Amino acid sequence: MKYKILFSGLTLLAYTCTFTACKDDEGTDGTKEVDPSVTAQYYTGGELGTSFIVSSAAYEQPTPVVDDLGLSNAFLRGEKMFEKPFSSNTNGGEREGLGPLYVRTSCIHCHPGYGHGQSQADGWFNTNEVGNGYLLVVYNPETDGYVTWLAGMPQSHAVAPFKDPLDETKISITWKEYTDNYGNTFPDGETYSLRYPEVSLPREAVYVINQGYEDATTSNYEVRLESTIGVYGTGLLDAIPDDSITAQWAKEEAAYQKGYIKDFRTQWFSNGSWVAENGAYYTNKNQGDGTQKVRRFTYAMSRGPLMDAAGINAIWNITNVTRSDRKYNYLDLNGKIYATYASKDPEVQAGFNAYISKITTAEEHPEFFTEDMESNIFSYLTSKNLPVEMNDDDFIDFAIWHRGLAVPAARNIDDEDIQEGKQLFTQIGCAQCHRPSWTTGSDEVYDPNLFTVKDESSKYYGKSLAEIVPTYPNQLIWPYTDMVQHKLYMKNDIRTGWCRTTPLWGRGLHQNCTGAQYADRLHDCRARNVIEAIMWHATNVNGTSDATHSVENFRNLSKEERDKVVAFINAI
Repeated sequence: MKYKILFSGLTLLAYTCTFTACKDDEGTDGTKEVDPSVTAQYYTGGELGTSFIVSSAAYEQPTPVVDDLGLSNAFLRGEKMFEKPFSSNTNGGEREGLGPLYVRTSCIHCHPGYGHGQSQADGWFNTNEVGNGYLLVVYNPETDGYVTWLAGMPQSHAVAPFKDPLDETKISITWKEYTDNYGNTFPDGETYSLRYPEVSLPREAVYVINQGYEDATTSNYEVRLESTIGVYGTGLLDAIPDDSITAQWAKEEAAYQKGYIKDFRTQWFSNGSWVAENGAYYTNKNQGDGTQKVRRFTYAMSRGPLMDAAGINAIWNITNVTRSDRKYNYLDLNGKIYATYASKDPEVQAGFNAYISKITTAEEHPEFFTEDMESNIFSYLTSKNLPVEMNDDDFIDFAIWHRGLAVPAARNIDDEDIQEGKQLFTQIGCAQCHRPSWTTGSDEVYDPNLFTVKDESSKYYGKSLAEIVPTYPNQLIWPYTDMVQHKLYMKNDIRTGWCRTTPLWGRGLHQNCTGAQYADRLHDCRARNVIEAIMWHATNVNGTSDATHSVENFRNLSKEERDKVVAFINAI
């Protein structure tokens, strides 16, 4: 946690003219006048969602709304939930409840500096190292579906007596060099390098296979890497109205119908409408009432509103720390495979009584204390009524923090070279997918979990999550994404090939905020800088992406012009 400062609008003008080169006409007093339309672009998160801290703590700042609503202390408490590790101890301390299986012990393990995960070197897939934001994606290449014998975000750790679902010491990452159709060379002779990761996950690294699960032994699977993305500004993306996003889809569908683009999720959207029966809408029927909302979060657009997406979901399934609306474990997609084999494991059986007696009692959960040890373990692992480990106050504070994270202001955006880079960015076609700006709506927060505080001792008693968290109505924001999925056809591509256009705002601060060696662009951090990220948009293996034409336009720019495009992307 670093010191937080909020800048006012008046400070922005000083920031603009003191720390950037104001390039507009001189005023009568000899100072430079700032074009208001350019100045507005500094407010990447709008006036309510932008922080003007651009130090190494740029991703960690609260929005001005947090202070205005008197939520600063709650924000800081929520921040601790993100930063501090959870523990498997049961001695009455804070942040207890880790396990029985888990992906990481803390959120910041995957989101160093609150940002995108860092690429990892060749070798062991070590998730105990802070900064490794990689999640393994294990799927059936014939169906593109996740394997059922691991979770969608596979756990590789366990609390004794349980066994690690994956043995990380047997999993490895190898970086491969790649030469594209242009020979990794621009027409003027400048060269660049490209690389991509391969992951080795041998069957002997999988616990349930070692225990005799035959379907996993014979099934075909492949592995990819997906890195975590930054958590800052997600509240502002959540504030974009559903109908604004569907209007963007309608616009792109029209382009698809005319043949201008080819990679469009037609199975989700047709004739100006979302196709609900094909999975276009996100619903939550476990905790909520199944209300359909537009998908908008994760690379796969697997999540809808923020209050059941990103960190709100991950604070549970990454750590397996239960809360009042989720009193169950996150094990595997099937829900019972790990439980079946762990319950039969003699070593797990030998240690289970000592484990479970620290968590609950026979009076509260007699089904965990019968004379049938196999049944006890299976019942515990698959229970839907486990003891609550994260209290409602902590969860509400975490939600306030999550939706209260600001976006860093753009840097030097009024510089003539950067403005020219912005014009070139649009001219060559990048803005077709990386749509520059959106306007938020009334921002009436929707929580698919329908979470209401029922603990009478809570300071939030009787309130819903949606009533408490910060909101950002009617803001012009600059995330540089169309909130749509496209395909790039890269070597060792993302699962399914479909990937939501990643917001570009704040990404130029990645190395400064996370201490990473590289800029770590794209879904698996394969791009070490902006040039590599751009060129991967046209290194098409199994097809020609809609971005290829833009990349060819970029290639034909002069080096000076290419450098201006890169400077612009790093400035926003």
